[in-house]
Amino acid sequence: MIGANPLYPQYIGMDLTQYVLVSLVALGMALAFIVADRDSPTSRALALGLAFIGISTDLNIVVGVQWPVPVWVSGWFGITEAIATYAILEWILRVRRTLPAGDLNTKTGDVALRLGQAAAVFYAVISVTLPELRATEFLGGLGKDGALHRPGFWLFVTPILLGSTCAVGALLLLLNRRPDRAERVRVIAMIGAIPMLAGSLIVPLQYSAVVVIVGLIFFLVGAVEYHVLQGQRGAFMARFLSPQVARLVADRGLQHAMQVNSLEITVVCCDLRGFTPYAQAQPSERVLQVLRNYYDAVGTAVAEFGATIKDYAGDGILILVGAPLAQDDHARAGVALAQQIRTAVRPVIREASLPGHPLGLGVGVASGRVTVGIIGSSGRYEYTAVGPAVNLASRLCEQARDGEILVAGDSIHQCGGESLASVEARPALAIKGYAEPVELFNLLDAPAADAA
Repeated sequence: MIGANPLYPQYIGMDLTQYVLVSLVALGMALAFIVADRDSPTSRALALGLAFIGISTDLNIVVGVQWPVPVWVSGWFGITEAIATYAILEWILRVRRTLPAGDLNTKTGDVALRLGQAAAVFYAVISVTLPELRATEFLGGLGKDGALHRPGFWLFVTPILLGSTCAVGALLLLLNRRPDRAERVRVIAMIGAIPMLAGSLIVPLQYSAVVVIVGLIFFLVGAVEYHVLQGQRGAFMARFLSPQVARLVADRGLQHAMQVNSLEITVVCCDLRGFTPYAQAQPSERVLQVLRNYYDAVGTAVAEFGATIKDYAGDGILILVGAPLAQDDHARAGVALAQQIRTAVRPVIREASLPGHPLGLGVGVASGRVTVGIIGSSGRYEYTAVGPAVNLASRLCEQARDGEILVAGDSIHQCGGESLASVEARPALAIKGYAEPVELFNLLDAPAADAA
């Protein structure tokens, strides 16, 4: 029977179908976000918040009003709002960690979010201990005469207001970091949604469904725009950057993903032979198209091996295998990647070459311990690697003739004996910065190896 709870006599006979629909919308949004990115703690926090917004609507209105629920039981329903608030604040905290702060002080925003979460816990406690006060003076309080003058109303409003203020304040501080357009749209959408979602608890019951749905739609529009922009950017960048790097940032935040580390990695360096005279003799449009095709071929190979392109410099490309994600078999993967690049780029340079202006490809590979991390200012950041292996790979690339892959001895030995059949030893090479000449091998092309 509708309106059977004696705590809400004013709502007897009210049709609560709209609240069922609101609850289903919130639960559906939660399901959509968790299915789209179930491995991300950030998405899980958001999905949890949305799910408990739906559960709160269902328990507090559909169940709490429609059925004669004991007042002490209805107090436990307040835990759902507390969980929703806590989870949304946790989502904001994780979003903040994915964006570089530069020289900005991040403590204020983080402390505010933790304070908001503490307020959510306090709200849960008083909901359980003072259930009748919550039901009679807080829920839908603005629809009751004299609510603003009742201490019971403010006892429950204060932690909700504090949590909402902390959330909005932290998001506003986040905008100071100058996030990209996609993140900015999502942040602004949540800033608009939070007051509506919080206000739905205290507006008269007949209006709360509209207020909740407006808040959800406000955020949904921003979230959809965010994912569209991220998808467009990801489709382009995934051809050049390792998907594992993006996953690491999404799961653990930019600060963790890009912290300075000392890692054992393999560096692959490649560039085009004859490109400078070729570029001087050809129209700029043709040169750019050749570079696009070349970058595309290399980027596809890099993504296949889970490597990371550290730098583009004209026709030169520097690739890291084993950073920022450590990789035990980085040497084997680096050598295989070099072979794949040679195979992938060959048709590109064959098609682009012209009589009198042939193009070729040289590749250098070296392994060793390097320091990786972020450098730059608050406006622009670059992931970089510093160490002898980086310089060595570059030097070997310079020495490689068309079609050659020159590999330092350390890389070959780390690959194991099965790889030695496909290489030929070269005279050791004196390299600046190395006390002894570097052991050197040429990685043979498959047809050449068979012929030998």
